[in-house]
Amino acid sequence: MIAPLVAQEINENISSAKFLGMNSCSSSSCHGGAAKQHDECGIWSKQDFHSRAFATLTTARSARMAEVLQIDLPVKNPSCTVCHAPFQTVPAAQQAKPLDITAGVSCESCHAPAENWLRSHTRPDFTHADRIAAGMRDLKNLYVRANTCVACHQNVSSNLLAAGHPELIFELDGQAVTEPKHWREPTNWSGAQTWLIGQAVALREVSWELSKAPNDKKLREKFEGLRWLLEKLPAEINSDSFNSQASSDQSNAGKVQQKSDELARNVAAMNWSGELTKQILSTLANTSGDFKSKELSRSAQARRAERLVLGLDRLVLASDKKWKIHLDSEINELFGKVQSLPDFEPTKFAGALEKFSSKLRDSR
Repeated sequence: MIAPLVAQEINENISSAKFLGMNSCSSSSCHGGAAKQHDECGIWSKQDFHSRAFATLTTARSARMAEVLQIDLPVKNPSCTVCHAPFQTVPAAQQAKPLDITAGVSCESCHAPAENWLRSHTRPDFTHADRIAAGMRDLKNLYVRANTCVACHQNVSSNLLAAGHPELIFELDGQAVTEPKHWREPTNWSGAQTWLIGQAVALREVSWELSKAPNDKKLREKFEGLRWLLEKLPAEINSDSFNSQASSDQSNAGKVQQKSDELARNVAAMNWSGELTKQILSTLANTSGDFKSKELSRSAQARRAERLVLGLDRLVLASDKKWKIHLDSEINELFGKVQSLPDFEPTKFAGALEKFSSKLRDSR
């Protein structure tokens, strides 16, 4: 489930449209052909893990989790199928015909129900704006894309985690880059911008969860780790959206939810530059002093470090390919320091971060 702050906006154009199922897209003359420009469904079915999302619910691990949770079969329970088999939760009135839930996360899960745009979206006179107006989800807009992905790639309820579900961490740039491509990215794609939008949306979602469970220690530490990261942004991006006065109590979590959504929207609308990427990278690389503080618990410091290392990795890649090679050993060392959060040692991490920062300065 996505935070209610944007749920109505996301759904307003698609709430009444019907789902047609992936077969409506996969004919050989459309997206199921062998030619390079018509093989999108083939790429999805053969390479994309989303096509195997339903199968995950049939594993022994899922069965054990269901026993712990005392629920019925995972393939029928909405707490599981909402992400792994989203067609299972589509109301019958919104199905043009019975949908195949074994399709997992398929075309319309991301592109929105196709009833109102399927016939028209291939017309040569139709612009991208025309398709969006007809109800197709605008995944070229990185804010919209982040909202489409974050709910299933981050929001896992505490009872599912307790039952053995792996913890998820949302990072939009890395996930978009590693996804088998059945689309063409815009030519002005910026990995750093994509990463930042994703982190702002992730904070919004964690803030929403925390507002419902303000006494959840793990959730509070995730919230603080993300908020700390975004506090460090240059002023022209941050605009004082996040400051040290905000705490993780219920009321301020709600305020941060709103501010983080504003940040995601604003960054999506920016004309991004390489210099801005390097500025953010330099700023975050010089945060070793924050990990020498004795005020925060080790687990809270670990959450900061977890988000920081992912960010540094994406920012290095977005800055200069030569930097990735030059800084590879330092990045790997930082990843190693956060590989096991229960064993995290802030002082050692600070030392590794200082090494990274020093070598980064030599690279410029």
